[in-house]
Amino acid sequence: MQPLFSIITVCYNAADTIAVTMQSVALQTCRDYEHIIVDGASKDSTLQIARSLATSCTRIVSEPDRGIYDAMNKGMDRACGKYLIFLNAGDAFHAPDTLAVIAGAIMKNHFPGVLYGQTDIVDAEGRYLGPRHLIAPPKLSYKSFAQGMVVCHQAFIVLARIAMPYNTRYRYSADFEWCIRCLQHSRKNVYIPHTLINYLCEGATTAHRGRSLWERFRIMCRYYGTVPTVARHLRFIPRFLNNRRAMRSSHPQ
Repeated sequence: MQPLFSIITVCYNAADTIAVTMQSVALQTCRDYEHIIVDGASKDSTLQIARSLATSCTRIVSEPDRGIYDAMNKGMDRACGKYLIFLNAGDAFHAPDTLAVIAGAIMKNHFPGVLYGQTDIVDAEGRYLGPRHLIAPPKLSYKSFAQGMVVCHQAFIVLARIAMPYNTRYRYSADFEWCIRCLQHSRKNVYIPHTLINYLCEGATTAHRGRSLWERFRIMCRYYGTVPTVARHLRFIPRFLNNRRAMRSSHPQ
């Protein structure tokens, strides 16, 4: 029987974080899911931990990949569920009834193309750090992403039959571009007014963050036009300069 959800977790050398994610999935009161672990041939004990925590709903594959988005595509290829949820190692469902809440919204809204909700940021100990800096809006279309990644990838649930592969030409922001394409093919998007995901704040390197932002800017130009995208980003310059001045004044040389 086809499960309602395919939960896909991609990981590599995630021995410190994979258990949190798998335990979060196993605690869900809604059992209508499969959990696909796509491990990139980890060198640490990730695979052993995953196998020790596996349930009858878990499927594990371990093989080399060409990066996180290639691994996500492998997970999608293996998925049998009606809806896709990507939950990376270290991330967790916010509560044991999160899947049940999402399932209820699916039935109430007659199987919409996209469902989404809010995200909390947590540290490696699972302690709450605050809400995500971009709050998910009550109404969503593909044009909403002209403002940035307004919905966290993990809190973005997609009907599998409208989901296309990630574009692996993008190394850092393929999830951003993927969400835009999914929204272009979705006839109905449903906001769930709850926190759905606890997102692990790992602190990306400055170099990767810069590359990710540049890649995201190029994606925005492609989908929303270069002139509007540049104009939109010019509005952030005064705030950027003010933040730099504040940092310099708080750390005098």
